[in-house]
Amino acid sequence: MTGRNWYAEPASAVTKAFEVGIAAGLPETAAVERLEKYGPNKLDEKPPRTFLERFIDQLKDMMIIILFIAAGISFALSLYHASKGQEAEWIEPVVIVLIILVNGILGVMQESRAEAALEALKKMSAPQVKVRRGGTLKIIPSADVVPGDVLLLEAGDMIPADCRLMESASLKSSESALTGESLPVDKNAQDIVPESALLAERTNMLYAGNSVTYGRGAAIAVATGMSTEMGKIASMIASEEDGDTPLQKKLAQLGKYLGVTALLICAVIFFAGVMNGLQIAEMFMTSVSLAVAAIPEGLPAIVTIVLAIGVRRMVMKNAIIRRLPAVETLGSTTVICSDKTGTLTQNRMTLVRIFAGGAVISIDPDKPGKNPGEKTEYILKLGALCSDGTVEIEDGREKHIGDPTETSIAAAAMHAGITKDRLSSECPRVGEIPFDSDRKLMTTINMIDGKYTVIVKGAPDVLYSKCISGDIAAASVAGDAMSAEALRVLAIGRKEIAALPEKCEPDDLEAGLELVGLVGMIDPPRAEVRDSIGECVRAGIKTVMITGDHVVTASAIAKQLGILGHGSEALTGRQLAAMTDEQLDENVERYSVYARVSPSDKIRIVKAWQKKNQIVAMTGDGVNDAPALKAADIGCAMGITGTDVAKGASDMILTDDNFATIVSAVREGRGIYDNIRKAVRFLLSCNLGEIITVFTAMLLWRESPLLPIQILWINLVTDSFPALALGMETIEPGIMDRRPRKKEESLFSGGVGVLAAAEGALIGVLALAAYCIGARSGFFSDTPALGKTMCFSVLALSQLVHAMNVRSNISLFKAGFLSSPYMVKAVVVSTLSVLAVMLVPVLSGAFKLTQMNAQEWGVVTALSLMPLAASEVRKAVFRSQKRRAA
Repeated sequence: MTGRNWYAEPASAVTKAFEVGIAAGLPETAAVERLEKYGPNKLDEKPPRTFLERFIDQLKDMMIIILFIAAGISFALSLYHASKGQEAEWIEPVVIVLIILVNGILGVMQESRAEAALEALKKMSAPQVKVRRGGTLKIIPSADVVPGDVLLLEAGDMIPADCRLMESASLKSSESALTGESLPVDKNAQDIVPESALLAERTNMLYAGNSVTYGRGAAIAVATGMSTEMGKIASMIASEEDGDTPLQKKLAQLGKYLGVTALLICAVIFFAGVMNGLQIAEMFMTSVSLAVAAIPEGLPAIVTIVLAIGVRRMVMKNAIIRRLPAVETLGSTTVICSDKTGTLTQNRMTLVRIFAGGAVISIDPDKPGKNPGEKTEYILKLGALCSDGTVEIEDGREKHIGDPTETSIAAAAMHAGITKDRLSSECPRVGEIPFDSDRKLMTTINMIDGKYTVIVKGAPDVLYSKCISGDIAAASVAGDAMSAEALRVLAIGRKEIAALPEKCEPDDLEAGLELVGLVGMIDPPRAEVRDSIGECVRAGIKTVMITGDHVVTASAIAKQLGILGHGSEALTGRQLAAMTDEQLDENVERYSVYARVSPSDKIRIVKAWQKKNQIVAMTGDGVNDAPALKAADIGCAMGITGTDVAKGASDMILTDDNFATIVSAVREGRGIYDNIRKAVRFLLSCNLGEIITVFTAMLLWRESPLLPIQILWINLVTDSFPALALGMETIEPGIMDRRPRKKEESLFSGGVGVLAAAEGALIGVLALAAYCIGARSGFFSDTPALGKTMCFSVLALSQLVHAMNVRSNISLFKAGFLSSPYMVKAVVVSTLSVLAVMLVPVLSGAFKLTQMNAQEWGVVTALSLMPLAASEVRKAVFRSQKRRAA
């Protein structure tokens, strides 16, 4: 019964189907039976995930799994050595497990509960409602409303269920949260709507979660709980799964590559050793040790910390990130699907045009004037008197109360120095005829200068027919021009009467009028949005407007903002509904504006772009945006005007509701991705250097120049601090002049992989050279201990020099060695850590290092500085090639 299209049926069919009379309502016994049958008028609840469940999710990353394996192998190695009576290294597995724990806790701390959207939807339900039951007026909890209940609603009431109107008097409902329509919608119980009507066109229906802004009415509840339109949205949110971000996919891929590499290293070293006559058990443990060394243990934690640092920086720029990887996703965004109302526009009707005295006058709401001119002041005065909307100032901000069209007139009058309180005092209202959607007029009688003055405000075409004076022809031309700009146009007329009538009748008062003029209002674009969209264009990002508003209004705003231009089109929800998914997928790039769309339409649009291999950001603030916010690669909700539902479904919340903040966030995201690439390049080149050092020595001399604890120290201390500093580098200039990177683009694209391999090979060769000089050259004592000490020193210090090189493609001498305070601190701390284990006897003994003399230190220093020389040569060649290409 609750699945029929009640908007397409007459009122009598609705009362018959629900077996209810408007005057008496449901019998109490029937209400109890239906409550048991249909259940409470609530949205289904999903049990919240525990901290443990969210923590376990953090441990499913491929890199974390590899670290678990590494810790297990390291622990097994320690047990093996202990069983042989050898010294066991317990520090390595303990440190790896600590890294895993820190990484997981940091991730959980940054994420919000997945059930927030459903919880917010539940809270939007009206707590109590007036119903007729058994011929008596009752106030009941909204959760007890059942299909067939007769609801009595008036201005200010929240609507608890989807309802079919039975009676209405000048009723208007705000549906912006559900449909995106910026203006309250006129509702009429007598309307019969075709079955093909879209949600925003069903004028005889009221929907749960919205509110009544004007008038009053009686309605029959036709759907409750999850059967309402709001419930359908909740179902879509619950069924929409969070996909992996590009960074998560790339790090997972990197983890697989490292895992395969580790296995290959194990195999090669094991078979090489066995073929050289070494014991199988010994070679197995040696090869596994090297495989553990191949894993950059600090990488997952460093990526998490870099993202968390980015989150803190973005908070200062008015963007709150709810999921850590979303920071990076922003940087790869190629399409922004934006809601219009409240996102691209101010979500506030504003008076911008006046036609009076034969001239059209533009009003700049950002530059209010106290002397607007006599004719402008007069029409604003009459318009404000014939309005119920008011504007108050609270904490320095305007608070609009009432119908948005009327509050726009009151606000314009206030900006011109005409306050509503003063007008009401000087020109009191003594009679009125409320607005009626059939008449399309509102009329008041006010005492102005001691005379009874009738003021009529309403639709121009209707009011023109009531006028006997005034320049109607010129007003008609001006009104058409305003309408072409998507302005909502109202006409204002007046006349004086000799006496106050006993009864205010439209036929008497709304005739023989003088046309005073027209007022035009619109929900205007945000001032900064056009520049932001221009920056998106330069950055290769396409902006698409998706709205529940009328196509004419949407197209006009889109043209003003530069969204709709040559070669792009606007599409209505009805046209979209007639298209198959295949047709939409094929033509989605043609459309820049979608008007009168439903929540499911928004998801179709987002997914059509995703099928084009685009990374889609969806911005919005209403309930109707929530499913698409969750389906998009990154959902951006408005923090001020946004509903809790939208915020709960989003990845990012803009605390200033400013579209420009999205562009700033994209810039930050690109910078963070660049920095993560630098950190990954640095860490992998360092680990590659370690692998080459140990691998080559094992093949050539059947001995390792480094102990496992030395490798772990370099990986966790010498590597990690500089890698973190690279993640905190300032964003390079011109980053928003680049095209967005492709979705499938590797972390190592653009030559980064080749560069990391070359740098790793250089570091490995230098470390091997240090080992040979110290242990095999004949220059010094030629002891394995000295060779290992020199190898360890060069490997650690050359990596610190390498970290300085990775910062930028600009010469380090030009950029400045001290230009990055984070890197300076990281290098100082890491250098001191290396010197501590080399010079402090207790530590050097634990790390099996020996003391070096001045000559040996000189060799170590010279070898450690070689990466700087090589990098400066490479950068000089790069600059030369770039100049020739230009």
